[in-house]
Amino acid sequence: MHIREMLADAERTKAPSFSFEYFPPKTAQGVQNLYDRMDRMYNFGPKFIDITWGAGGRIAELTCEMVAQAQAYLGLETCMHLTCTDMGEEKVNNALQRAYKAGCTNILALRGDPPREKERWEAAEGGFQYARDLVAHIRKLYGDHFDIGVAGYPEGCDDNKDEESLLDHLKEKVDMGASFIVTQMFYDVDNFLRWVKRVRERGITIPIIPGIMPIATYASFIRRANHMNCKIPEEWMAKLEPVKNDDVAVREIGKTLVAEMCRKIVDAGIRHLHFYTMNLAQATRMVLEELDWLPSPNRPLKRALPWKQSLGSGRRDEDVRPIFWRNRNKSYITRTQDWDEFPNGRWGDSRSPAFGELDAYGIGLTGSNELNRKKWGEPQTVKDIANLFVRYLNQELEYLPWSEAPISSEAELIKDDLIALNNRGLITINSQPAVNGVKSTHPVHGWGPANGYVYQKAYLELLVSPELFPEIKRRIEDHPDITYYAVTKSGNLHTNAPSEGPNAVTWGVFPGKEIVQPTIVESISFLAWKDEAFQLGLEWARCYDADTPSRLLIEEIMDKWYLINIVNNDFHQPRTIFEILNDLSLPDLEKVYTPAHTNGATNGVPEASTVPQ
Repeated sequence: MHIREMLADAERTKAPSFSFEYFPPKTAQGVQNLYDRMDRMYNFGPKFIDITWGAGGRIAELTCEMVAQAQAYLGLETCMHLTCTDMGEEKVNNALQRAYKAGCTNILALRGDPPREKERWEAAEGGFQYARDLVAHIRKLYGDHFDIGVAGYPEGCDDNKDEESLLDHLKEKVDMGASFIVTQMFYDVDNFLRWVKRVRERGITIPIIPGIMPIATYASFIRRANHMNCKIPEEWMAKLEPVKNDDVAVREIGKTLVAEMCRKIVDAGIRHLHFYTMNLAQATRMVLEELDWLPSPNRPLKRALPWKQSLGSGRRDEDVRPIFWRNRNKSYITRTQDWDEFPNGRWGDSRSPAFGELDAYGIGLTGSNELNRKKWGEPQTVKDIANLFVRYLNQELEYLPWSEAPISSEAELIKDDLIALNNRGLITINSQPAVNGVKSTHPVHGWGPANGYVYQKAYLELLVSPELFPEIKRRIEDHPDITYYAVTKSGNLHTNAPSEGPNAVTWGVFPGKEIVQPTIVESISFLAWKDEAFQLGLEWARCYDADTPSRLLIEEIMDKWYLINIVNNDFHQPRTIFEILNDLSLPDLEKVYTPAHTNGATNGVPEASTVPQ
């Protein structure tokens, strides 16, 4: 989606909106940590993000990679910075092609700063002298595919303080095809509004997006303001100077000052603000909280579908997914990136085993062995593993091997039931409660256009011991509304599904549209997920040394237990699945797995079952 369309929507609705800027970190761990932070800040509700350009070498490559990741995996509409610095035409064309393939439709075209080793800016050989030349080049190659932004300087730039000259250059960039303006950071709102008036007097009518720098610490505030030659209002200094050594007080005062500045801008008729986050969340979040712009139960984050959409090339129209990857968005997209079913957005009936290999980046367990041991401890019994899942359900753990995100808010409806299952040795991997026609604007379950209704079948996915599986299977057979798939790592499959075709477990009914069925259960995808689910468990086991109780326990579960998904097709009955499993309990929950257990005749499984009959 083009940024100018987002801005037009904000103007039409009169609702303030905002966006975030990030820059490529220097280390691989920093990059991964930033992806995690960007994913969390997605829930703040930015209309788009932008990624700054690192001129030359690996940092430039990283900008392109981050744009692709943000679009495809994080579902964030992304604007890629592109500068003329050290960029000949071939490099510019390569960067544009990578952005195009990533599904990116927005570019911020800049001249760029001179490299550190040079005092003055010089164009690269065969490159572009000015941002206007870069704008013209992008328009020539890609027409209207890219929305092109350019920089505006309310207080001048490093090598030019002449406002008249800068306004002339801005008009030239607009005449070459720029469609929005992003300003450098500032704190003097009166001067900014004066500058906006001057821009309009030059006949420049495209949207202007003010750049806002939140205040994290006093030292960083002063350093960045001095670096950008920003004027700091005297009253700001009078409030911040006395508490400059108290970071908490600086942030509290800073959020109020920046929020007041934002309100003044919005009151002047500019609806969209762009926050320079410096790859940090807290200071920006505090300003948004002060403005009361964050999503809330009364103002939920709007979702087009119940899962986060990928904005990668060819995937914007995808409208159906298997439920198994609900908590592992990145691996699902990676494994299906070469599917040919996506152009029409449908889960095809070709029965094509098109899932990618399990060794692709982003599919396996993340983090080092040491970090994972620190995160999940060293479980020695099934009860220890169950306790980890209970801690996750109580939001005391952010991640599990099978969940790359914190527990969703809708799990609150069935949390007590899930905790009870885990405490009895039935390990819950994934779930959703039944929903019977709530409004599409519901703060927890809502998605899709307004004035619609959404529905869900109760769904539960869990790991169960081979001791318990026969009784679970028998009980399910007494409930004709229940369908299930169960499989071991070796591929021993059981099911009562009437066909291999998709079974919709989430759907929505909206005015003037066909019924939308965005989440399904079906056999081909479940078998693909089975491989991934057991592989994740084995990778967790390998975080521990051979022959340790933790490794033996987890390997035993992966080798012998069943992965089961259960669907109650009667969405009017939200508790039937839990009633079926109500009194089942695994014996010897606190048995420690040792080499002696695994070498015995029963291979670690008690000879006598105590399953309730």
